[in-house]
Amino acid sequence: MPVEPASSIVHALKYEGWAAVADEIAERMSRLSWPPDVVDERAALVPIPLASARKRQRGYNQSALIARGLGRRWRIPVWEDVVARSRETRSQTRLTPEERLDNVAGSFRTGEQQLDELRGAHVVIVDDVVTTAATLNTCAKVLYESGARIISYVTFGRAHASGDRL
Repeated sequence: MPVEPASSIVHALKYEGWAAVADEIAERMSRLSWPPDVVDERAALVPIPLASARKRQRGYNQSALIARGLGRRWRIPVWEDVVARSRETRSQTRLTPEERLDNVAGSFRTGEQQLDELRGAHVVIVDDVVTTAATLNTCAKVLYESGARIISYVTFGRAHASGDRL
């Protein structure tokens, strides 16, 4: 199966230290069309937090870098500390959809200090790639339970999950 350019870019960002490409990714993502009510209501961007071991290994959280670039372009804040990992998870790259759900279940938490910011807010979760949306949905659940009123997602790419019909 041929490798698509977007896949190569994300791979370089995540595994080859190409942190600078995150701003180019954000530039392209910033051009996405959104309904006017979403543009008017979105209060902040919330990047998917990276496990601390992976962040130490990479030196950065790729979702946070993308979110910062989007935040500058959309002129909205990035809330990097609203959601944190409550436990380390395995890499999702080789897991089935069911294993992905189990892997991320209970892996996020919000901090008490952010509850006032979240209450009633429309937040946009930012991640580099969506496969089954297990990570996005688990993060969204925590944000919703902490008071966010509306949660939207934005990702740069969509990866094929095992079991997808190609």
